[in-house]
Amino acid sequence: MISEKKLVEKRLTEAYNNAKIEYFDDSSKYIFFSDCHRGDSTPSDEFAKNQNIFLFALESYFNNGYTYVEVGDGDEFWEHSNFKEIRLAHNEVYAQLKKFFDYNRLIMLYGNHNIYFKYKKFVEKNYYKFYDDYNQEDIELFPGIIPYEAVVFKHKITGQEILTIHGHQGDIMNDMLWRFTRLTVRYFWRYLHSVGFINPASPVKNAEKIHKIERIYSNWIEKNKMMIICGHTHRPHFPKVNEIPYFNDGSCVRASGIQGIEIAEGKIALIEWRIGYNPPGDLHIKRSILRGPEPIEAFDLRKNKTSILH
Repeated sequence: MISEKKLVEKRLTEAYNNAKIEYFDDSSKYIFFSDCHRGDSTPSDEFAKNQNIFLFALESYFNNGYTYVEVGDGDEFWEHSNFKEIRLAHNEVYAQLKKFFDYNRLIMLYGNHNIYFKYKKFVEKNYYKFYDDYNQEDIELFPGIIPYEAVVFKHKITGQEILTIHGHQGDIMNDMLWRFTRLTVRYFWRYLHSVGFINPASPVKNAEKIHKIERIYSNWIEKNKMMIICGHTHRPHFPKVNEIPYFNDGSCVRASGIQGIEIAEGKIALIEWRIGYNPPGDLHIKRSILRGPEPIEAFDLRKNKTSILH
C-alpha cells in the first residue's frame, strides 16, 4: 500500500502536470483568498460574519487592478447542496466577483468543499447564469468559467514557477474519501459545527494534522524547487527568506478577520483585513501586512536544486 507521503507527492505532481499556466511579470497584481466557505447565512455559515470585510477588500483590489484568485473552498457545498441558497445569501459577493470576471481578472480553483467544480455540467448549470425570479429572466453570472484544480504562475522573464492549489491533495479523508466525509458533514457535523464542534477529518484546529500536511508539502517543495501557495488548513504561513517556500493564505472565516496573499511589483506579502477603531471610537476596516513584502525571486530554489517533475 502506498504511504501517505508518497500519495501526497503523487497528487501534487499530478496537479502540477495538469495545471493551467498563468504568465505574470513584475507589473502583475494578484490577491489570493481561500476558504471562504460561503453558506446560507444560517448559524453554521462562518463566512457571514466577515462578509462586509471581504466586500470592502474586494472593492479595493478591483479598483487597484488586481486579479482575484480564489484558492478553493469558496462555496460550501459539503453543508449545502443548493447553490441558489448560497448565491441569494451572498448576492453582493457574487456581484463583486462578476466585476472581476467581466474584466478577465478572476481565477477560480476548487478545493474539497467545492470539488463539484471539477464537473463541467455542474458549473454550467449553476455558474454560467441563474434565473431571476423577480424579473423572470436569465441573468449571466460567470458564462464559460473554467475552475481549475491547480494553476502554475510562471514569471515571463525569470521562468520562476509558483504552484497554487487548495491544499487537500493527498489528504485521504478530504481527497480520496471526500464523498464519505461530505455526508458526515452534511448530516451530522454541520449541526455540531454551528455550536462550536469541529469535524475531526478537518485540519482546522488540529495541530498534528496541520503540521503533517505542511511537512509533507514542504518535502515536495524541496524536491521540486518550487514555491507553493495553498489554503485548506486555515493557518496562514509566510516563510522567512531561505526557508522552504510554503505559503498559506489562511482563510476568510477567522474571528480576527480575513487573511490573504498579495503579489504585486514582483513581491509577495501575507496580509489581513479586519475591523479596527480610531480614538473617537469609529469602527473601520483596515488592511495590515502580517509578513513581507519580500521579492518573489528570494524564494527561487532552482539555483541549487534539481527538479524531479516530468
